[in-house]
Amino acid sequence: MQQKTLILGATSAIAAEVAKICAERGDELYLVGRNPDKLRAVVAAVGDGVVGFESCDFHEVALAGERVARWIEQLGGLDRALIAHGYLGDQERSEREVSYAQQVIDTNFVSVVSLLMPLANFFASQGRGHLAAITSVAGERGRPRNYTYGAAKSGLTCYLEGLRSRLYKRGVRVHNLKLGPVATPMSEGHPQNMLWGEKRQVAGAIVRALGRRRHVVYAPRSWRLVMAIVRCLPECVFQRFGFLAGR
Repeated sequence: MQQKTLILGATSAIAAEVAKICAERGDELYLVGRNPDKLRAVVAAVGDGVVGFESCDFHEVALAGERVARWIEQLGGLDRALIAHGYLGDQERSEREVSYAQQVIDTNFVSVVSLLMPLANFFASQGRGHLAAITSVAGERGRPRNYTYGAAKSGLTCYLEGLRSRLYKRGVRVHNLKLGPVATPMSEGHPQNMLWGEKRQVAGAIVRALGRRRHVVYAPRSWRLVMAIVRCLPECVFQRFGFLAGR
């Protein structure tokens, strides 16, 4: 069944793959990204399924409401929305510069919430829809290598949980997409292991989630078990093993 799908952060490697899969399924897409040149390249790669596209700065949170209304109007309605933009940042720099730490948190939490609000209100008034945001397994337990980024994703997880409870009886599904490490330009330079995912595989899991009732999705799937174990570990055990704590 053809779906009207809005993808925000469409220039990220994972979101671009999601757009391609959705187009292959016959969906109508509206794509939004921060970098105009990269966005045009994604639009060209996706092809005829793109109804419209726009580049913008997601940090301009005061404009989020009117932008969302315009995007929905240009798409001719909305069935599904994915918020996929994010910024891993430099953890060590965020420990020295509060303004930089704020930038990481604003990108990964505040700007996402500014978009979730009008999208949630639209879906609530419509009485149906799927609303998803990409979080991270980094938000499940603080680790030295990425705890500023992880704190923002943890806050977003909590926000999505509350939003899901608010909209549950309104027929709106809210999805928390908890991604493990994926081989993309965002993670370039980080050591990889067998738990890393491939972008096409992860994008496929996201598209499937947008058509189902599952509220929390781990991708790659193996991270569901890994994080269940990590969450249950006592603090003394977690800190004793550097490979778990991320040191």
